Amino acid sequence: MNPGGLAMQFRGLARASQAVHPIAGLPRLAPVRHSLNTTFLPRVSAFSTTAPAYCANSQSPPTASETNNKSSLDSTDKYVAGLRHNKNWAAQTAREHPDLFPTLANGQQPQILWIGCSDSRCAETSMLGLLPGDVFVHRNIANILHPGDLSSGAVIEFAVKHLKVKHVVVCGHTSCGGVAAAMGSKQLGILDPWLLPLRQVRERNLAILESLPVDQAAEKLVELNVRESLNIVTQKSVVLEAIQERGLQVHGLIYDVASGVLRELDTTDSDEVIKKRLVAFKLEE
Repeated sequence: MNPGGLAMQFRGLARASQAVHPIAGLPRLAPVRHSLNTTFLPRVSAFSTTAPAYCANSQSPPTASETNNKSSLDSTDKYVAGLRHNKNWAAQTAREHPDLFPTLANGQQPQILWIGCSDSRCAETSMLGLLPGDVFVHRNIANILHPGDLSSGAVIEFAVKHLKVKHVVVCGHTSCGGVAAAMGSKQLGILDPWLLPLRQVRERNLAILESLPVDQAAEKLVELNVRESLNIVTQKSVVLEAIQERGLQVHGLIYDVASGVLRELDTTDSDEVIKKRLVAFKLEE
């Protein structure tokens, strides 16, 4: 359009803006037709649900196939399923135990310290049929206790001295991957120094282990490992003090993965063993 034609168009627009609607009494702009080039604009319906092509961040809605695939993935993804289940679990638990969560919000008073394996099949609260707040937990590969390990040491001291638990449990389990590794001779990198105490237990009991079939030997090493970890627990001065002063009890358990049943070991020590332990490990403040 030439400058003269454009000027005439704007004069027409100004005259139209001065017109008054005969009923509403409001200014009304007369429709203006112009020939400006609009071919660069996209043609989008007023009720279109499709984003214009020039929107850089626009995404097409998922197809039915994509939606079905996502639903299928969500149904097998345990993290997603767990989050979805959490609200139902919390609501149901609150109905069945209305005082539980308000009480836990003010602190914890567990009666049990549980030292177990990190194995996903060995969920202590579930296998015991207990509730949140009942069990204080430390778990690691093959439920091994290193005497100088600060992590397990801090957990034991906090649970015994400050939470004043009534029971300390060391629990091993059948089909333990750490035990199987210690029964073999393959290098495992960073796991090798961690499994060293378990290999030492194997060394000290090699004659017994080699006299048994492979499966039974592995189960025997599970038991021997629990007993060794119990020795480490009862060599801690804070534990010995709690045993003497308030009757803290120490237990060894084996969890059978195939049946879900716990078996308690006889961990009674002779008076002579207890006396030696007190002399060697009981410290005074």
